[in-house]
Amino acid sequence: MGDLGEGLSHYHKQGFCSFHTPGHKGRQEFFNGLDFPGFDLTELPGLDVLHAPSGIIARALRKAAEVFGAEETFFLVNGGTAGNQAMFLALENDADKRVLLERSSHRSVMSGLVLSGLKPDYVMPVVHPDFNLSLGINLEEQTISWQEISACHFTYPGYYGSAFDLKGLLAQRTNLGFEVPILIDQAHGSHYLSDLFPPSALMLGADLVLNSCHKTLSALTQSAMLHVQGSRINRTRLRQSLEFLQSSSPSYLLLSSLERAGEYAQDVWRWQLLKEAVDELHQRVGPSFRILCAKDVGTFGIQAVDWSKILINTSPLGISAPKCVEYLREGFGIEPELWDKENILCLLGIGNTPEDVRRLTKGLESLRDFATAQGLTKSINGLGCQKGFIPPLPRAVLSPREAFFASKRKIPLKESLGHIVGETISIYPPGIPAVVMGEVMTEEVLSALLASKGEHYQGWEGFKNQTIWIIEGD
Repeated sequence: MGDLGEGLSHYHKQGFCSFHTPGHKGRQEFFNGLDFPGFDLTELPGLDVLHAPSGIIARALRKAAEVFGAEETFFLVNGGTAGNQAMFLALENDADKRVLLERSSHRSVMSGLVLSGLKPDYVMPVVHPDFNLSLGINLEEQTISWQEISACHFTYPGYYGSAFDLKGLLAQRTNLGFEVPILIDQAHGSHYLSDLFPPSALMLGADLVLNSCHKTLSALTQSAMLHVQGSRINRTRLRQSLEFLQSSSPSYLLLSSLERAGEYAQDVWRWQLLKEAVDELHQRVGPSFRILCAKDVGTFGIQAVDWSKILINTSPLGISAPKCVEYLREGFGIEPELWDKENILCLLGIGNTPEDVRRLTKGLESLRDFATAQGLTKSINGLGCQKGFIPPLPRAVLSPREAFFASKRKIPLKESLGHIVGETISIYPPGIPAVVMGEVMTEEVLSALLASKGEHYQGWEGFKNQTIWIIEGD
């Protein structure tokens, strides 16, 4: 066995309790009857063709559409990334119009702009002062020029389980009489199929909706679905886009796991048992931590909160989140989804059990008691962190596609003021791009980058030596 295989085997043997993706949590029950080596097949007689389905794949797609409430569903074997990219390629590229999207969108959305050549207009999210994360959007503070955009793309829910007022956005489009398609990245909300959760984007009336079924449902990693309804999306172009983006040798293991994920998604009782355990968690440790919860609805642009995402701010303990994670991993075998300096995110999936949640509760109680014994705890009232600084949007000179293909050169960061930036740089948290490729470096952005040493970055190749790519000839 090579290094990769040995690494996987070693990790698996440690027996961590999963509070991360994938949603099946490694439970065999979701794959009983699937012969993994035997079913690793290609498009053979009787097995249908993914990009022109007419047999068993077509029937599986129709069933999935019924389960999720779509008119038509597509299986994705290149992850949700291919779904977001296909959304943009399916749109008409009207030079006089732009696409409205969140500044904090997933990086696959930004790559969709590069592939399609579409030009963005950005909606700025709201940074929550207690978590220092972008958790909401205040639509009332946004002026949407419907006549100037060709589509809207939003994330619902966000990574941390908070959701903006999608119903209000759809109502605004209807009331104003526009036919602008609304595209929704519902990657982290594939399980929104009952009144235990916020309504799905399809139920609310979105035109094109992405579900990353491996995140919270039982599909294998890299498996997702793209749902469409209504007449605002050119479905021929959408199919062509998916064929362009996806493998010509799709994995039948991924496809069959998607079919089965749709079947298990209807087991509402699994989520009901988890919710009862999560409610108990909030009762027992909620007063000692700052946990995102239903009480946050109506604040900082948050319209709904998904209880299956447990976002914990550790500041009241007086202990950094990395130290808390170390304590939980070593003492209780708890593996969270992610953490930053002050927050821990634990994701529940359909494969979690109430016992898993109770283990997390015990771990948090022990962590609280440890902090109290050490005299580290602080009052949770009015604890709010410093609100993350969001630089004003820089001026865009080139589209992301134009900037991506332009010739570039690397210069010291401190000399980049006024230059057109050739890479997209996001600081985590809160995860909002400080600058997108094709935009001009401003004093505010430069000051933020120079002052944020030690932060986590995405997309910044020269962070360690403080260099940056700019457009050649600029």
